[in-house]
Amino acid sequence: MSRDVKLSRVQAVLAEVEYPASRETAASAFDDVTLLLADGETNLGTAVRDLSTEEFDSAEDLEAEVYSTLPRNAVGEPYQSEGEG
Repeated sequence: MSRDVKLSRVQAVLAEVEYPASRETAASAFDDVTLLLADGETNLGTAVRDLSTEEFDSAEDLEAEVYSTLPRNAVGEPYQSEGEG
């Protein structure tokens, strides 16, 4: 069963994995997650698999790595908020 998750809500999904976690363990855990971006979507498992870091110490570390690889437009227009909805 696949899940659609907004980028702004990705931290809760990343917290589902026990850390430290290898890149492959995390990628496999998120193969069913479609990350909804401001400019489209991407598979979270694939995005994690494409990272260069071999192991993540925390969900925050993994989140920072994922964000660092996304194009600027993926997070929305600069200085704009998605809102709380």
